[in-house]
Amino acid sequence: MHPNHIVQVQQQSQIRQHVRRSHSHTFFNALTDPDLLEQVDSLLPAHRERMFPPIQTLSMFMSQALSADRSCQQAVNAASVARVQDGLAPCSTHTGGYCLARQRLPVSLVQSLVQHTGTQLSANAPVSWLWQGRPVRLVDGTTLTMPDTASNREAFPPTSNQKAGVGFPLCRLVSMICLGSGAVLNAAIGPFRGKGGDEQSLLRSILGSLTSGDVLIADAYYSTYLLLCELHTRGVDGVFEQYGARKRSTDFRKGQRLGPRDHLIVIPKPQRCPPWMSEEEFAKVPESLSVRELQVNRKILVTTLLCAKRYPKAQVMTLYKSRWHIELDLRNIKTTLGMEKLSCLSPAMILKEVWVYLLAYNVIRLLMAQAAISAKRHPREISFKHTVQLWIAWGHYAPYDTDLATSGVLQILISQRRVGDRPGRVEPRACKGGRPKYPPLTESRETARARIRQYAH
Repeated sequence: MHPNHIVQVQQQSQIRQHVRRSHSHTFFNALTDPDLLEQVDSLLPAHRERMFPPIQTLSMFMSQALSADRSCQQAVNAASVARVQDGLAPCSTHTGGYCLARQRLPVSLVQSLVQHTGTQLSANAPVSWLWQGRPVRLVDGTTLTMPDTASNREAFPPTSNQKAGVGFPLCRLVSMICLGSGAVLNAAIGPFRGKGGDEQSLLRSILGSLTSGDVLIADAYYSTYLLLCELHTRGVDGVFEQYGARKRSTDFRKGQRLGPRDHLIVIPKPQRCPPWMSEEEFAKVPESLSVRELQVNRKILVTTLLCAKRYPKAQVMTLYKSRWHIELDLRNIKTTLGMEKLSCLSPAMILKEVWVYLLAYNVIRLLMAQAAISAKRHPREISFKHTVQLWIAWGHYAPYDTDLATSGVLQILISQRRVGDRPGRVEPRACKGGRPKYPPLTESRETARARIRQYAH
């Protein structure tokens, strides 16, 4: 027998033993612990017995996020078929009742479940998933499009240079993700433009998710004096890339030298109070702050990890390179799950849809962490899309086969596909494919229809 095959058989045996000991789906008890059940009960609205109670509605909503066909019709059809398989009377396939049930679902319930699952996954992570025994948090922002309705356009206006009826409403999403488990800890949603819609403002609204001892990593947009002071107050360290305009003024001959192109400097407090902060709060900000600047190749980092012996320059740079994982995580949420283009027609449902996608993402991360623990791997070594495909296929068979559901086969299948490590990979931001089938729409659809009626295509 080939040595690799022997290792694979031994690993599968270990996974099965782990699943039997942990009674299959009890990893971290994140979805079934008493605290979560009490939290769900407290957030559920008063409701009578309906065809679509809140928990079932949330489950169907999540299945839409994981389905290639995200229509409400598909979700209702699947629920009707499931009822027949369970020996119950089939329900109507009209979508009106399910759509009303989605509207009654409180967004606070979904938001709390996202925060709870993310916190539990992070809090119970093995030490090997941490960086020098410290949890690492990744922060970044992205944009999402939605249907061009009047209410969506009013709440989430598109870019200012777009003609009316041409573009789509845009919302901005800032996510805080755990580096170790990949789970979403918290998120903030706001308009793409306008007051309170920038990434800095959205990040300030979720800083409460950080705890003392955390390490926050973000790109150059977040490396501001006030954010560094806020992190210092909370006992949180930060690692950021130096902002472009400040790179030219960086002089490693000044300050306290720690090594080649590595020094400590003292930066002063800004002279002006920002519009979002009151004068009383601005007066409490320290007059100066000690930070560390270091350079590797052409990249300059600014960090509050001041001790060069405990945090060597090479380790800090390696840590910052892990920031790229949040780009991959956002790609998984937007592209793999399909959140890049939302489908709801009102702002209230848009917010709910975003949180449902994040909850579905955390559930997939839960499965990946479960498989990683059993296979003695890191969750970042397991393919997200592979797990989504397996979970969708698993849902058609495992619920009706108890032995299959408790055998650990799902964890074995998830852990089989390993993500390759390709450091230093460089790809051009260009597509090789041909031109799109139709040219872009440069006028409102009503104007285009009128022109076609008069002059034809």
